[in-house]
Amino acid sequence: MRQSWIFNRIWPRLPLPLPVCALAPPPWLVRGVRQGWHWQWLRLMGGLGPADAEGHYRRPESGFTSLPPLPDDAASPGAHVLIVGRSCPWAHRAWLVWSLRELGATIELVVVEPDPHAGRWRFAPPFEGCTSLLELYRRCGAGLQVRATVPLLYSRSRSQVLVGESARLIELLNHWPAPAAAPDLDPPEQRQSTVAWRQRLQHSVNDGVYRCGFARTQAAYDHAEAELFATLEEAEQSLASSPWLSGAQPSLADVQLFTTLIRLELVYAPLFGVSRRPLWQLPALWRWRSRFHALPGVAASCWPQAWRRDYFGALFPLHPSGIVPAGPELATLVGACPGETSHGSAL
Repeated sequence: MRQSWIFNRIWPRLPLPLPVCALAPPPWLVRGVRQGWHWQWLRLMGGLGPADAEGHYRRPESGFTSLPPLPDDAASPGAHVLIVGRSCPWAHRAWLVWSLRELGATIELVVVEPDPHAGRWRFAPPFEGCTSLLELYRRCGAGLQVRATVPLLYSRSRSQVLVGESARLIELLNHWPAPAAAPDLDPPEQRQSTVAWRQRLQHSVNDGVYRCGFARTQAAYDHAEAELFATLEEAEQSLASSPWLSGAQPSLADVQLFTTLIRLELVYAPLFGVSRRPLWQLPALWRWRSRFHALPGVAASCWPQAWRRDYFGALFPLHPSGIVPAGPELATLVGACPGETSHGSAL
């Protein structure tokens, strides 16, 4: 009874709740927080990937970049190991060439898992006595400044990494002893066009999406984004009259383009801001992507859930919440192009 009397005496004197607008922080505080966060964001981005003075992202150099000669024991089963990660598009290139050329009989495939807390790739179970890729790199003589990245080709007989740069690695795998029916992904009659496409794609598309996502300034983003879509427009025109980028047969250029475009709607468009034109507006590219995905072994190398989990969950400076948003099913991205009939003509 006493408590009720006290409450009734005090309650009328309590101030009414303030309106929401009155709780807004003052402008000087907002400016200070924004400036502080931007400063911290630049520090975090510097750890994620370097940039030049104009804010353009520059991919760090990899380790073990030289193209070695074909090993004498290349045809020996189990003598070599290809180490890849599911979410890495550079590793996906090597995985694709390994699959398309049916190299499983002579090269073992090992998939490493990301460790977002430590910021490195780890082996599960341990590989050659190493629990992380960094440990294997150091054991093989990599310097302290060299990043431990995938893919890499490892020689069991030499206990040494042969090559860890994806562009050189897929060239080596294309010369690796393979079954007679395995495709040559560098057909001589298409070689000049393949080389030209690979150089253009490496800068404008493969690195291009990262140059958009990791740009430090608006001008750097605008430049990278314009180059990206200019190259995709050029590829669209080429594929309107040819089944593959450099000619009548699939090539290493197609491999390079596929690993970026298969991640476009799932990761790069929402996270890196490359959504100016959805791929269905480039129907020749859409059909090409579906055609490549249908090649033997390609679908088994695609892990869309892992891609989204690792990109959205690990790239903290770009996506601090770590929340993985919903996205389209992969099957909808490799089927018929929206707006076209099953025969490829517009509705």
